[in-house]
Formats: sequence, C-alpha cells, structure tokens
Amino acid sequence: MTRTRVIAALVMAPAAIAAILLLPTPWLAALAALVMLAGLWEWLRLAGIDDSLPRTVLVGLNLLLMVLLVWASRGDDGFSPALFQIVTLAGALAWLLALLWLWRPGFTAGDRPWTRAFKLAAGTVAVVPAWCALCLVHSGGFTELAPAAAAIDASGHRWLLAALALVWAADSGAYFAGRRFGRHKLAPTISPNKTIEGAIGGLVAGVAVALAFGAFAGATVAQLPALALVAVATVLASIVGDLVESLLKRQAGAKDSGTLIPGHGGVLDRIDGVLAALPVFAIGKEMLGF
Repeated sequence: MTRTRVIAALVMAPAAIAAILLLPTPWLAALAALVMLAGLWEWLRLAGIDDSLPRTVLVGLNLLLMVLLVWASRGDDGFSPALFQIVTLAGALAWLLALLWLWRPGFTAGDRPWTRAFKLAAGTVAVVPAWCALCLVHSGGFTELAPAAAAIDASGHRWLLAALALVWAADSGAYFAGRRFGRHKLAPTISPNKTIEGAIGGLVAGVAVALAFGAFAGATVAQLPALALVAVATVLASIVGDLVESLLKRQAGAKDSGTLIPGHGGVLDRIDGVLAALPVFAIGKEMLGF
C-alpha cells in the first residue's frame, strides 16, 4: 500500500504543480472547482445522500454559488476581492468552530434529518471558502483577472504552490512519522491510526517546506518567522480537516471516501486537509502582507 501510495503521488504531484504554475487563474479556478466538487460529491455520500439525483442537484447548487460569487465580484474596473475575502474568512472561522464538533463527535451521530442537514451545510462551508481562498492566493488578490493588469502576478502562483506543498508535506510527514514513531493516539475515538508523534512529524515537515517554498515565492528573510507561524496554523488546520473527514467516514461506516485514487482512496481523502488549510493560509498571508 505504501508503494502504491507513493507511485500515485508521483503521478499526481507533477500535474498539480504544472497546473498551479502555468495556468492563468480563471482556468485553474475552473479545474479546482471540478476537483473540489468531486470531493463534495463524496462528502454528500458520507453525509447520507446515497441517490445520485439529489447529490447531483446539491453539487450543482454549490457550483452555482461559485459562479454567483464570481459574477457578484465583477465591476467596471475588474474583479473586487472583497466578497471572496469575506467568504474565505468565514471559512477559516468555521474550521475553528469545527473543533467543537470534534470535541463532541456524537453530536452528529445517527442518520436523523437534522444531523444530515448539518453535514450537508458543512460540506458547502468546507468547499466554497477553500475555492475562494485558492482563487485569492493564486491571483495575487485578483490582480491577474483585472482587465487593466499589465502582467500576470506569477508570485501568486508560487504562493499557492507553497500553500499546497506545505499541506502535502505535512500529510506525508505525519504518515511516515506516525508509522515509525507513533505511540500516543491523537483522537482515538475519531481516527485510531493518527498519533501525536505523527502530527508533530507533519508539523515539522510542513513548516520546513513552507519556508523553502516561501523563499521561492518571494518571502524575505525577515518574513520567514511570520511565514513559519502561518505554516503552523495552516498545518494545524489541515489536521482538523483530516479529522473532520475521518469523523464523517466513521459515522458513515466507510473506510475511504471513494476508490478513485490508488493507495489514497477518494478525492475527498486527498483534499480534506487542503479544504481546511487554504482559508487559514490565505487569511494569514493577507494579514502579514506576503
């Protein structure tokens, strides 16, 4: 399984990196929407929506919400980032509140109408702000999308790569550190295989990669301590996202969200940490002025 997991990652990573660095933001936003909505499709199944028709309708409504956000952000002078920033901030705060969900996981146990409705709403809150954050970071604040822009702000592309690379590194670091050193359970009632040692390994790996890729994105030496703090918050958020998906799977009686990716499970299994990490990284980057 480890070999399959590594091979699949080696196939996916170059394609993702090329898309991030080479695609203009509108094209990457469309591609990211497809990936995130595919993850939402799996989220809805874990939330108890088994029939394809209602899942298709719900995914379509989330796509419509994304389109409406773009439409509402258009103006005579190009795109305004304000609405995307508000949605991103709301998403970051929602992941902070998700700690209460993890603290009382029995809150959504059982297949009741209101627990299902809660999980359905949580899917939208997870996916749409993450997509907004991705657009903000990649575009450098919508500079690239404005008609009057003289040139593409490539630093935004590199910053998005830094954000995703640190989450990928944290996930891999946690996986291998947990296998080698894991002794103490992180959240045994939610995800018995996750350990505190694995989380520490993921944190170290994520911060190290964030500093390296941050320098590539244009961070100065003076900005590296602040970037390290943002990386710590981002990795912690990714762990929360991972645990929330683990909770959904446990309550649904599923091992993986899907079977699309060999060694990794479904799309949601690959992007659960990213969904939580992107809003936190985007807000941290905005506040500290990277």
